[in-house]
Amino acid sequence: MKRLLAFAFTALAVTGLAQTPARAVDFTGKNIEWIIPFGPGGGSAAWAQFLAPQLAQALPGKPNIVIKYVPGGGSTKGANLFAARAKPDGLTILGTSGSTQFPYLLGDKRVQYEYKDWNVVMGSPTGGVFYVSPKLGLKGPQDMKMLKGKSVKYASQSPTALDLVPLLALEMMGLPTKAVFGMKSRGAGRLAFERGEVNVDYQTSSAYIKNVTPLVKEGKAVPLWSWGILDDKGELARDPTFPDIPHWAEAYEMMHGKKPRGPAMQAYKAFVAAGFGMQKMLFLPKGTPKDIVDAYRAAAKQVVTAPDFAKKAKKVLGDYKQVVAKEAEAGLKTAITVSPKSKEWVRDWLTKRYKVKF
Repeated sequence: MKRLLAFAFTALAVTGLAQTPARAVDFTGKNIEWIIPFGPGGGSAAWAQFLAPQLAQALPGKPNIVIKYVPGGGSTKGANLFAARAKPDGLTILGTSGSTQFPYLLGDKRVQYEYKDWNVVMGSPTGGVFYVSPKLGLKGPQDMKMLKGKSVKYASQSPTALDLVPLLALEMMGLPTKAVFGMKSRGAGRLAFERGEVNVDYQTSSAYIKNVTPLVKEGKAVPLWSWGILDDKGELARDPTFPDIPHWAEAYEMMHGKKPRGPAMQAYKAFVAAGFGMQKMLFLPKGTPKDIVDAYRAAAKQVVTAPDFAKKAKKVLGDYKQVVAKEAEAGLKTAITVSPKSKEWVRDWLTKRYKVKF
């Protein structure tokens, strides 16, 4: 009888536990810190500033999202801080960029984070536009040959950050380039361009739309090419946000009369795909409970599927599809995967050209 009673009480207890509803995620009255591992004024800042208020309204409890800029180390400082200190309670999130992915891909010694540990919430593809000072004499892409042989000066965050793409493009173009390293963000590079300290620059789509388009209208900047996107066949195609601007391979052909080929071109395409196909991503830290991850993903989906989102996003971020949940997971896998051959070629080039030690 004692055994039967004990079994009955145990069964009731288990049944009661099973029927107790899971506590719903609720961020009412909470402050969420969104770490952006760059300074303000660049594309990542514009991206976060655009999404933060919408995400806050969609999350349970409508919390306050505060953007915290942590520049340094080509974005590795902020990413390392997140990996080391972020608690898995949903109150700290991270926004990464290609400048965070490239050091990870290349085995940069500053990297102390593992992308596979984090929970991706959403991803934002983007592009970028390269432009020059009118003092170089060009009025547009049609004057590309005038750039041949001219020395250019470029303000860079780091050769292993997303600036790898423009530095490689300039190298392949055959343009003598002086890179000034140490910029805290692409926004800092743009300000150096505006002050006349450098004569070429590039910005990701969101920053270009917001900050460089006015310079173009005022005649203070001349756009020459976009980085392009990869089509279904793995070939470069024009950026949908800038269809009237030639992609880099078209610009190369306009200058040299032939298409770019060889291992450098394969490396260029590989890192454009990795760095821009999911250029900006939103993460929760390692160990975050599934209910919190699901709440964030549901909120992100609510934001990007809102009837007016695409129109608003096009004006700020460009004409790119935002991805969430499983699509974001698939995009992340692509973003942190580069063929061993392309990785080896780029590492060798960075060591020879910029004395980078891995």
